[in-house]
Amino acid sequence: MPGPSLVFGFMLATFYGSTFHFILGGDARRLALFLLAGWLGFALGQIVGEILQINAINIGPLHFFTATIGALIGLFTVTVLTNRTNEEL
Repeated sequence: MPGPSLVFGFMLATFYGSTFHFILGGDARRLALFLLAGWLGFALGQIVGEILQINAINIGPLHFFTATIGALIGLFTVTVLTNRTNEEL
C-alpha cells in the first residue's frame, strides 16, 4: 500500500495538471497530457530535491517546493510545445 506522502504528492500533481487544463481548456487528450506532465514534473522535482538535499518547505519526506517547481516547469513546457497556432483555431 502506498504511503501517505506518495498519495499526497500524486494528489498535488493531479491538481496542478487539472488546474492547467481548467484554465487553458482543450479536449481529453490535452487533459491527459497535462496530467502526465504534472506527474512527471512533480516526480522529477522530488528526485532533484532529494539528490541536492534542498530542504525548503518539506512536508515529511515530500520535497514540496522542488516538486511543485518541477511540476510547473513541466506544465509550462508542455503548454509551450503544444500551443495552438491561429490557423488551427
